[in-house]
Amino acid sequence: MGRPSISFTEPNDDWLKDQVDHKEYASKSELVNDLIRQARKQQVQVDRIKTKLDKAEKSGFTNDTKHDILKQSKSLLNG
Repeated sequence: MGRPSISFTEPNDDWLKDQVDHKEYASKSELVNDLIRQARKQQVQVDRIKTKLDKAEKSGFTNDTKHDILKQSKSLLNG
């Protein structure tokens, strides 16, 4: 495991220290690692949504009305 040295802006360092002082995390390193894990999970979700949007855009457009689309969606949800 690497041990890089990083610098924080004063407001960010204050926030990190506050989280540790309030016992939210045992150390700034633990907090930074948790933030990175959360960002990685979020990126996976963003990538999944982008893939779905790309697929939807490539499938073309519809001339259905919003009423028709809602009816189809409810039908799919209700089986």
